[in-house]
Amino acid sequence: MLIDAHCHLDFTQFDDDRPEVFEAAKAVGVGHFIVPGTTRDRWQHVLTLGGREDTSVCLGLHPYFIDQHQESDVEALEQQLSEHPELVALGECGIDARFTDTLDAQWRYFDAQLKLAKRHSLPVVVHCVHANDKVAKRLRQLELPQAGLIHAFSGSIEQATKFLDLGFKLGLGGAVTYERAKRLQRTVEALPNDAFVLETDSPDMPLSGYQGKRNEPCRVAEVCDVVATLRGQTTEQVAAQSSNTAAKLFGL
Repeated sequence: MLIDAHCHLDFTQFDDDRPEVFEAAKAVGVGHFIVPGTTRDRWQHVLTLGGREDTSVCLGLHPYFIDQHQESDVEALEQQLSEHPELVALGECGIDARFTDTLDAQWRYFDAQLKLAKRHSLPVVVHCVHANDKVAKRLRQLELPQAGLIHAFSGSIEQATKFLDLGFKLGLGGAVTYERAKRLQRTVEALPNDAFVLETDSPDMPLSGYQGKRNEPCRVAEVCDVVATLRGQTTEQVAAQSSNTAAKLFGL
C-alpha cells in the first residue's frame, strides 16, 4: 500500500470530482491520505475530510497565505488541537524565503506553531523553501519531542542529514521526477531506507510530463517508481518502506 503523505484534497480544485480523485488513487494502490491545513477558514473542510477512514488530517497556518492569517488564529489553532485528538500533526507551517517582505511575520507564526506542537506533543509538517539551514537551526533549538516532516524536500544530502539527525523525515514528491533535479536525485540515492515518505502536494507540484495540469494523489505511484529506480530498489520495497515510515511518523 502507498500513502500520500501530503495532499491538499480540501482545496477547491477538487470540489467537482473529489470522490473520483480518491478512487483513481486507490486504483493504483494508494490506501491512505494525509491532508494538512493551510488557513483558518479551510480548517473545517480539512476536519470534514478527516471523517474518512482512509484520511488523516493536520491543522496549521501556511506561510504562503500569510496575508490571510491573524494573531488570533494561533489561539484558535491551540483550541482546535485540544478539541480534536484525531489530528496527527500540526501543519502545514514553515518558512518560504521567496517572500522576503513577509519573513518577519512568517517566523513569528512559525515559532508560535512550533511551540504549540511541542506543548501538545505533535509532529510538525514543515514547509521550507530556500531556508533549510535556518529552519534546521531553529528546530534544533526547540527540540520537538515528536519531530515531524520536512515537506517537499529538495536540498543536499548535508542538509538532509541535519534534519534526519533531529528525527525528522523528508517528503519526496514531484520535484524528484525532473531530469534537471540532479542534486536532489543524488540525495535520494543516499538516504537511509527509513528517512523519507512519498507525497504529491496535490493539486500543486506536478510531476515531469504533467506540467500545467492539476496534480493528484494517484501520481504518488509514479513518484514511487522514480524513487525506486534512483535507489536501485523495487517499487514494492519503496512503497512498503515509505508507507511504514509515514505510519510511524503520524501514528496511523
